[in-house]
Amino acid sequence: MIKTFTENKPLFIGSVIILLLAIVALFAPLLSPYAYDRIDSNKILQAPSRLHLFGTDQLGRDVLSRMMFGARISLSVGLIAVGIATLIGVILGAAAGYYGGAIDRIITIFIDIMLCFPVFFLILSVVALLEPNIYNIMIVIGLTSWMGQARLVRAEVLSLKERDFILAERVLGASNMRIIIKHLLPNTMGPVIVSAILGVAAAILVESGLSFLGIGIQPPTPSWGNILNEAKLSLGIAWWLSLFPGLAIFITIIAFNLIGEGLKKYLR
Repeated sequence: MIKTFTENKPLFIGSVIILLLAIVALFAPLLSPYAYDRIDSNKILQAPSRLHLFGTDQLGRDVLSRMMFGARISLSVGLIAVGIATLIGVILGAAAGYYGGAIDRIITIFIDIMLCFPVFFLILSVVALLEPNIYNIMIVIGLTSWMGQARLVRAEVLSLKERDFILAERVLGASNMRIIIKHLLPNTMGPVIVSAILGVAAAILVESGLSFLGIGIQPPTPSWGNILNEAKLSLGIAWWLSLFPGLAIFITIIAFNLIGEGLKKYLR
């Protein structure tokens, strides 16, 4: 098992990166060299050094410490938003695929309507009307990102519901709910898991984009997006403020995509 895991290079590399990121996020209060909100007016915009490995920002705060705490925001938003989207997508997709008829048509039309809107701009519009906090960000991303999961589950259920083992369950008198929960959903979980992992990367990117635009996570709470937003003011004189959070977002998204690609051969 371990040998198979290590031989799958995309899965292994992506998993190691995300594991390290999760450890940093979980133990940020212990690992960060400074408090993320500690202001030092004597160390404003200092370049990376031994005392401040990623330099300091416009208020003299340690960028590395802020990025460690920002990792918590990115992972929390990504995982919870995708959890919401997956739950909605699985329920609607399973209902549409299994029951068919009017239920399928209504859900399919709803999915098509949602897909007509550019997702990022839809999220942007909704978030602009709400208080920009982490809970609203997670909920809004989840509520606007379920369509792909629903279509995937619907297609899988359509292909599975006519299989012999499902027909046998019907003959034995199994209820629709039992068939869906015990037999259909477990057999769709492979593609759903791959899609969800890829969705985490997309959710992290959306949250970073919203925070970069100033309507996501609000300072002083650090996120990689709002660190980049603050870096705009010092782009010409403090390259480290945009380089390090930009690299963190890039590496994290690549890692989740590597895990997704690596899992395809095992779960599809």
